[in-house]
Amino acid sequence: MVPARHTQNWMPDIFNDFFDNTWMERPKATAPAINVLETPDAYQLELAAPGMTKADFDIHLDEEGDLVINMEKKNAQQPKGHYVRREFSYTKFQQTMLLPEDTDREAISAKVENGVLLVTLPKVKKVEVEKSRKQIAVE
Repeated sequence: MVPARHTQNWMPDIFNDFFDNTWMERPKATAPAINVLETPDAYQLELAAPGMTKADFDIHLDEEGDLVINMEKKNAQQPKGHYVRREFSYTKFQQTMLLPEDTDREAISAKVENGVLLVTLPKVKKVEVEKSRKQIAVE
């Protein structure tokens, strides 16, 4: 028995050659790209979110203290046609991230700017203990 190749392509091969999509395996799910930058004072998380607004996000800490990012875009407008090919669509996404121990969980902030969700995870300020010599009296 020979396995059958299942494709979503309804167009004739001449169009496939033009759009060059027969060689590409179609992923079953997509996820936004995430960058994490560490600075001396904080961790900066950047999540690709083109077309998203702050209303599309739910960001919270779960019961274990992990960062949970939920993203859902509800399209009120339906296109007047149908897509022949659609590759950039993050309609629903959830990511849970384990936070480093030195994260100040009370000071986490987030904003959406230029199609990128920016989450700032400040580090706990290390209190420098003054090393002073304490004299102990002998009784």
